[in-house]
Amino acid sequence: MTAASLLRSRAARTLTAGLLALPLLAACGSSGGSGGEDTITFAAVPAESSSTLESSFDNVTKLLEKETGKKVEFQNASDYAAVVEGMRAGQIDAASFGPFAYVIAKDSGVNIEPAASPTNDADKAPAYTSLAYVKKGSDIKDLSDLKGKKVCFVDAASTSGYLVPMKGLQDEGIDMDTDLEAIMSGGHDASLLSLNSGDCDAAFAHDAMLKTLEKSGQIDKGSLTSIWESDPITEDPIAVNKDSLDADTAAKVTTALREKANVFAMVKDGICSSKDDCVLPEEITYGYKEVSDSDFDSIRDICDATKADACKNIG
Repeated sequence: MTAASLLRSRAARTLTAGLLALPLLAACGSSGGSGGEDTITFAAVPAESSSTLESSFDNVTKLLEKETGKKVEFQNASDYAAVVEGMRAGQIDAASFGPFAYVIAKDSGVNIEPAASPTNDADKAPAYTSLAYVKKGSDIKDLSDLKGKKVCFVDAASTSGYLVPMKGLQDEGIDMDTDLEAIMSGGHDASLLSLNSGDCDAAFAHDAMLKTLEKSGQIDKGSLTSIWESDPITEDPIAVNKDSLDADTAAKVTTALREKANVFAMVKDGICSSKDDCVLPEEITYGYKEVSDSDFDSIRDICDATKADACKNIG
């Protein structure tokens, strides 16, 4: 078994046993997640190694508390598999997913519905892209040049860090099992940092990560350059668990995210003191907009085309 297929197989097993990766949660009933009827358990996975994930969601959780009258308990999950299995077990009531992880959960029978996805522009659909990067001056000019190279990916359940790149490579006639050496870095930041340090020849990450790493000084501006960009992907949805939440609470959470989880409404409602000080996850500058399950059909189409091992968790 090649390194790539071994890692994908391991990720698929993790999606089945991912509950082990969750923080230890108390046993729960049929509503209220792990915290009981008066608590909503909200989970998210960091796009980068970060100890500030919970604080970045602070205004969102404050909004949900205000709109539902319930306490929101935040869970910093270790990976998407943990979130999927936590939702399936009724231990998580709402969560921020990657698009691929959402599809895996939804199509494998978890009773969830997407409420909203983030955007930086109120007039644009919530979407982002996957990019392939190389070091400045590299002789790699496009995806076809990746044959025989070491390539950093994020995680086998990552949309922009694995699944979408897999489709792009396939379109160039590149087999990830036989034509390159796939390295799973575990995070979008780690993928680009590994490239920057010379551990791989190319790396995939979502479109905002390089700017974040350059801003923090972890990567010198201009030292990495992109050689490929995907078509738009619907942004990470926040999904609601309809099995663990009662219908009224689920509706309040969904309405709050769709109509009030943006900087303008948050300032008006007193959640934030000003637009400039209204912190949202991953430096979102506007907020969230409504999405539906059909917005993620492109992910299903990619699964149909690639037959990726992780997609086998669907259906």
